[in-house]
Amino acid sequence: MLITRANLLKSLPFVAALSAAFAGGAVAGPIAQRVGLAPAVQRSGEDEPTLQLVQSSPLRVLPSGRGDAQLSFAPVVERAGPAVVNVYAQRVVRAMSRDPFFGRFSAPRVEQSLGSGVIVRADGIIVTNNHVIQGAQALKVVLSDRREFDAELVLADPRVDLAVLRIREDGLPTLPFADNHNTQVGDLVLAIGNPYGLERTVTSGIISALARTEVGVSDYAFFIQTDAAVNRGNSGGALVDMSGALVGINSAIFSEGGGSNGIGFAIPSEMVRRVVESAVSGGRRVVRPWLGARVQVVTQELANSLGLSRPEGVLVTGLYPRSAGERAGLREGDIILSVGGTEVRDEGGVRYQFATQRPGSRVPVLVLRNGRRITLNANAEAPPGGAPEARELEGRHPLSGARVVTLTPATAEDAGLDPFADGVFIQALDRGGVAARIGFRPGDIIDEINGQPVRDAAQLDRAMMQARSWVIGIERNGQRAEIRF
Repeated sequence: MLITRANLLKSLPFVAALSAAFAGGAVAGPIAQRVGLAPAVQRSGEDEPTLQLVQSSPLRVLPSGRGDAQLSFAPVVERAGPAVVNVYAQRVVRAMSRDPFFGRFSAPRVEQSLGSGVIVRADGIIVTNNHVIQGAQALKVVLSDRREFDAELVLADPRVDLAVLRIREDGLPTLPFADNHNTQVGDLVLAIGNPYGLERTVTSGIISALARTEVGVSDYAFFIQTDAAVNRGNSGGALVDMSGALVGINSAIFSEGGGSNGIGFAIPSEMVRRVVESAVSGGRRVVRPWLGARVQVVTQELANSLGLSRPEGVLVTGLYPRSAGERAGLREGDIILSVGGTEVRDEGGVRYQFATQRPGSRVPVLVLRNGRRITLNANAEAPPGGAPEARELEGRHPLSGARVVTLTPATAEDAGLDPFADGVFIQALDRGGVAARIGFRPGDIIDEINGQPVRDAAQLDRAMMQARSWVIGIERNGQRAEIRF
């Protein structure tokens, strides 16, 4: 699509026209909403403490009589409940007020939100949802015994909606991590948290579904679905199994009115454990391994064309050069059936299963090739490309005021963009700059200037400064356009 200055002058103002150029790329709102409780927001050494992992598979039997059916969850709650805490986050916001003498003015106001958290190490390491503490200037944690502590943020990971906090206290009760490979649909679970400020509320249910990738509230969606009642304020709380181990962190609900409809979503403990390990090791960010394969879902029609008896796995349609997948021997046309021993059915499942592996480990990837099942071993390693520096664009041109970064698999993964894309993306915008006023947005990918491909930020800067008119190739939300200035 080509938008010319003449066309713009004949129709809408330029900002509106640029926005309209990408209207077709708008993404529908997520089906789930977070369940934190905040005003006007609907979200639902040897002696060192170590992260625990429960590996035993619980015995699953049907009740044999009335006595079995009347068994209580109280022992599980007694074991797990003390490790679930209240998390208070304070933010200072400025709101417009009207005074009879001075008219409208901006006044600071303290806003407080409430969520839940889980103690995972006895030395005060607590995990909660990132949306519970995002933007907070002060954090406070209240334990189940009513003791209060100021908390510090150790690591925030918005990509998976998790945050790790620390309080200065030892000998705290903790929850061990359950092994998600043993979690099955139909298992009994308890949700423990603080909905609507009601401390230590426990609800029961079952695992309704696993590997929900279509929820849409984080970039690495692979949620556990439960029918245990989860409401606003439960965010960051615990979903535990009948051994009292942490199955997941409650994060979102499917709801139109903000209340529980029996469809809640929890972040699996294997992802939680990876984020906590990164935080306690001193990392500033979570390193997530990347396979480097572009895949597509195997539908019934595609299965028929491939000679498969039924749809299974995902089809490899592309490989990034020298990526972990390519070096492991993965080929285009292979069908990936499982990663790390877990079956995968879509791109989200492949990304999640590889991303939760410990960096440096060898990950078995089961593929179907020419009718034969083959196991390849891929190295769990970060996406290539490192972290090139951002570049501030200045001058008399349409991208003035934009901070841009060269696209690599590493920077694309961090920004939630296509890691196979080429070009430069806008990381941030000066609100008063030309680029922002025109209508460019963070996340826009610039891949061409005046017919010449853009490879890095320095090249883009030179091209913008040297030209006097510009045709900019831009991609937004999967839609591409050429904008003439």
